[in-house]
Amino acid sequence: MNDGKRTPWIVGVSGASGTPYAAAVLRGLLAAGESVDLVVSRASRLTLLDETGIAFRDAHWREDLAAWLARGADGKSNAFTVDVGDVRYWAAGDLAAGPSSGSYPAKGMLVVPASTAAVAGVALGLSKDLLQRVASVTLKERRPLVVAVRETPLNGQTLKHMVALDEAGAVVLPASPAFYAGATHIQDLVDFVAGRVLDAAGVPHRLYRRWEGELGGASRTD
Repeated sequence: MNDGKRTPWIVGVSGASGTPYAAAVLRGLLAAGESVDLVVSRASRLTLLDETGIAFRDAHWREDLAAWLARGADGKSNAFTVDVGDVRYWAAGDLAAGPSSGSYPAKGMLVVPASTAAVAGVALGLSKDLLQRVASVTLKERRPLVVAVRETPLNGQTLKHMVALDEAGAVVLPASPAFYAGATHIQDLVDFVAGRVLDAAGVPHRLYRRWEGELGGASRTD
């Protein structure tokens, strides 16, 4: 793809638990033919290592990303086949990266999972790393920003930060799986949250069964 015409979704992965959510969102974007720019925070590398055993390395990010996206939420390797050819990676400490500027073309940003630290940093405009900086740029440029908060319980300060993000135009989307879609596996619950993130971004997908107004519809096998 010609980089001059490339307009990606930027995905920021913070240090909150829930790396399978990020993987499902990334797979969904790529399956929909979307270009992706990826920012993985320093804290999220520790979470990724803990939850998957994968060490995400700057020098080998494409290989590590492919291994991550191939992994199912149940821990099985090679559960998915994903082409990561249209992913561009930016180091979290690179504040001179392309997406740090509003002039960089982007459709918007999805922060998944979003830690309370990331929520606070974006709400307060701290820009302590590239993830926070890009989220702030996304807001100022009036582009879509979806923040998939993954924390419980929530204290009053975090709730205030979430309200501030909502007032600034972001979609605050708690990572709360639903069960009406007929989930039978962990991956189904993960895909529901990922699908709701993609819904908020307006990206088409088939990650979960949608509610159609029929009680018991989730029990159908078709």
